[in-house]
Amino acid sequence: MDFKHLLDFLSRLSKNNNKDWFDTHKKEYESLRKEWVDFVGESIRAFGAFDSAMLELDPKKCIFRINRDVRFSKNKDPYKNNFGMSLSSGGKASDFCGYYLHIQPGECFIAGGAYQPMPDKLAAIRQEIDYNFAAFHKIVLDKNFVAQFGSLSGDKLVRPPKGYDIDNPAVEYLKHKGFIAYRKVDDKTLFDKYFMKELITSGKTMKPLIDFLNQAISN
Repeated sequence: MDFKHLLDFLSRLSKNNNKDWFDTHKKEYESLRKEWVDFVGESIRAFGAFDSAMLELDPKKCIFRINRDVRFSKNKDPYKNNFGMSLSSGGKASDFCGYYLHIQPGECFIAGGAYQPMPDKLAAIRQEIDYNFAAFHKIVLDKNFVAQFGSLSGDKLVRPPKGYDIDNPAVEYLKHKGFIAYRKVDDKTLFDKYFMKELITSGKTMKPLIDFLNQAISN
């Protein structure tokens, strides 16, 4: 994957976010999209070595349309200024938690977990954390997890969710509305020949969290 070309294209697109410009550069986009699909396929095979559920995935179903849905948005730019890869059992539209790579000039990141789980899934995750807090706490305090992702990310409630006491030892995690391992990636990191290795390392580190979350929503 020529990430320099991709970032340059996305940077130009963000400055010329209109149909005329995009139509003029559509062949360039289609070429980059093909490279991206190939990169996602390579990632699926690499992630499949430690998470066999990934091997069932179709690369084309793990990426996102470049067109934005502007019907309910004040921002009427017709195109996204990023490429994304979402790897989760059943594909990006499934309820299962998984791995995510975001490519956008100056805002690249690697992440994984549950971003905005539906209310029933969120309740199930909170219940699992409450029941098995020792196991969950061990995952998010693991030295490799902390070294790569710091603390668990995600929006939080100000007060404990209904049904949980403020004295609950897991209360700060139960306040979460999302459960995300997140780390920002410098654009230049993408150009390194070892970037795939770094991506895999992050995936392996967040896998225990993803397994825990998927177990919760599968019960």
